[in-house]
Amino acid sequence: MRIALLTEGGYPYPDGDSVVWCDRLVRGLGGHEFEVYALGRGERQREGVWPPLPENVVRVRTAPLWGPVPCADGRHGRRGSGYGRRERRRFGEHFAELLGAVCADPGDEGHTLQADRFANGLHGLADLARERGGLPAALRSEQAVRLLESACRAHGSLRAVRTAAPTDLLTVTEQFERLLRPLSLDWYGEPGRAAGPRPARRPGRGLAAVDVCHAVGGGPAALPGLLAARLFGTPLLVTEYGVRLREHYLTSAAHAVASDAVGAPVRALLASFHARLTHEAYRRAELITSGNTHTRRWQLRCGAERDRLRTVHPGMDASPFAEIEEDAGEERPHPLLVWVGRIEPAKDLVCLLHAFAEVRRAVPGARLLIAERPDGLDAPAGRDPEAEAYLAHCRALAAQLFPDEAADPLSVGDNPVCFARIGDPEVPRLSDAWAAADVAVLSSTVEGFPVPLVEAMLSGRATVSTDVGAVYEAIGGTGLVVPPRNPRALAAACTALLGDPARRARLGAAARARALELFTTEQNVAAFRGIYLELLSHRPDPDERPAEPLPFTRPPEAHLPGRRASATGRPATGSRPHGRPARKPSWADPGTAPGTTAAGPSGVPVGVPAGPGEGRR
Repeated sequence: MRIALLTEGGYPYPDGDSVVWCDRLVRGLGGHEFEVYALGRGERQREGVWPPLPENVVRVRTAPLWGPVPCADGRHGRRGSGYGRRERRRFGEHFAELLGAVCADPGDEGHTLQADRFANGLHGLADLARERGGLPAALRSEQAVRLLESACRAHGSLRAVRTAAPTDLLTVTEQFERLLRPLSLDWYGEPGRAAGPRPARRPGRGLAAVDVCHAVGGGPAALPGLLAARLFGTPLLVTEYGVRLREHYLTSAAHAVASDAVGAPVRALLASFHARLTHEAYRRAELITSGNTHTRRWQLRCGAERDRLRTVHPGMDASPFAEIEEDAGEERPHPLLVWVGRIEPAKDLVCLLHAFAEVRRAVPGARLLIAERPDGLDAPAGRDPEAEAYLAHCRALAAQLFPDEAADPLSVGDNPVCFARIGDPEVPRLSDAWAAADVAVLSSTVEGFPVPLVEAMLSGRATVSTDVGAVYEAIGGTGLVVPPRNPRALAAACTALLGDPARRARLGAAARARALELFTTEQNVAAFRGIYLELLSHRPDPDERPAEPLPFTRPPEAHLPGRRASATGRPATGSRPHGRPARKPSWADPGTAPGTTAAGPSGVPVGVPAGPGEGRR
């Protein structure tokens, strides 16, 4: 089986989303061939070095969703710039229909009608792109801007888009060109053709040759799968461990309060476009898998049908944590709290530091390790500047809350909070951080599937976490959960576990058993192996031809129009000229007495077969 893995800003880029999960899935299904079609989100991904790909990855195609559009020969140019009058008219019709659905208020005409309009416009643009070589030049033209302005000013449009300024229209058309860039790519090819009555099917090219399209996300990554499903009947599978539309909403909300924030019309138009695209991907997908019930609820809210949804928990490699011994339930003079993750404001390390200040008052010897997880880049200079600023702020706060402690005035003190990075001499491996922990802490305000929390569970450690994302589903009663942004509640939960070693040991053992049952790579790979086979079994064989009728199975007179007599004396069922009423039976003829039979022109009763020589002239 050949599977097309469709990603956006993810695998095989080293710092993309779901890179580890995709790599484990591809390596776990070594008997299948994979073709990777990756959309790059930014120039930062181009600078990274790809990790070694497994042998069953037979092809990798990439395309950027930023900068100029690469032509077929690798140069940058204006693809689709040679439109004539007829092509411009077609583009205007399809793009106007798509914009009408994006700008319309769904409460006016209903979701179904707008979804159909969006799909018609999207596939019309795709057909035009396949025929004329691309859409980028048309999507950045003055015609596109005028069509967008008309859609924003139309009756029934969203209130937020009616005041769009020219700069807003230019910004939105530029973003639409990038989001719709997959329609102009040469990834689709042509299906293979068979020669002879029943030969083996010849392999096609591109997405026409794959058996299943697996999109990691419901955003632009699903666009190639939508086109392959329409052109070649290829089943589409959508997998989301974090809903792409939810991520866009969160990012848009964060940018709304930034100093260089875009206007409200731009945010409203982009949000509506992403919502329409996500709904279309959910509507056309054969199956939609989610990593947890939190993501499943978002998918239902965004238009997914309940009977197409399945929950497949993400798989994790448990072997690095198998050698970690479980908590023995002993008291230590310097118990250690461990936090592991990426340094960013959503992790709320400020709340954790304030909570640890209260923990220190109750347990004076307690210590805190904040271990930063590498983001895949080789050089530290490649870190996000926002993350660097947040890390510096947290270091300054820790120095303010916890002055260096010293036994006497002549000795050098140290800080009870240690900032380290996985791979540094202080913490050479990830398993070393969890092995040293007495309690694992998660303090996030926004979280999808809590990967560090599951790693701590696989290590047999008790956990204290905030109630965000899929935390409750992951721990299932094997840890303590507190409200987010509540340092006092977080400190109380950590203090309770640090003061009760026996309870800590019981929770750690239960957490490891639960993680080994639900969150291993083996169960994840086995689930998707079954899903691929199920989708392939429902797909009709393109080489199967419809059965032709056997000769002489119907009598020749069945093809003649008119009313024919049968051997039983009743009118035979046959074809009759359209529009001619059926002839009345003999007993309904007013000129015939009851009990008699009407005769035809030759004197032979109607409905009675003529004998030899009768009725012939």
